[in-house]
Amino acid sequence: MMNLSRLKTICVVFLIAFLMVAAGCNNDAAYQINDVASDPGAYSGVLKLEGVVYAFSKDDPSIVGVMDKKELQCKTPNCKKVLLAMRTTGSKLAVGDEVKVSGSIVKEDWGYLLKAAQVQVVGNHKLGGV
Repeated sequence: MMNLSRLKTICVVFLIAFLMVAAGCNNDAAYQINDVASDPGAYSGVLKLEGVVYAFSKDDPSIVGVMDKKELQCKTPNCKKVLLAMRTTGSKLAVGDEVKVSGSIVKEDWGYLLKAAQVQVVGNHKLGGV
């Protein structure tokens, strides 16, 4: 009898611990650009990212440079912004668009880029001097 009671208690404790861990997991969490840009080759599979469109490629209009949202805090003209190249298809983006993106990192001849599968514009920031 004692062993059955102890087993039930252990099972309940593990169930509560599992539920607490599962409740704390946020599957909608997105990486920031600075999280990925330093070593994009280290990421595989589908990623969710948040950032701000900063520039467009002169050679390929489907490629944009996306900066981290934290870069919006820099008010001096000479801020060095880390950009992650992103290829989009069919998305009409503008400089300053804040985006949530789902896609995967792919290797090109010139480096890595995020191949966007889904792009959602969630706001726009007026970027001066761009």
